[in-house]
Amino acid sequence: MYGKVRARMRALVRRDAGMVTSEYAMGIIAAVAFAVLLYEVVTSGQVKSELQAIVKRALSARM
Repeated sequence: MYGKVRARMRALVRRDAGMVTSEYAMGIIAAVAFAVLLYEVVTSGQVKSELQAIVKRALSARM
């Protein structure tokens, strides 16, 4: 019985659980593309003015 458990555990440990270099590269490219898209949205005129209005309201709030 212990032989089967040890063999199963050894198979689980040897299983490839990580990404290969090409997958890391694609993940980095996707993250950078998303960051650029998010930057473009946040720095667009309408969003920028809305964010400034929110900050102004927050700074002028009475406490």
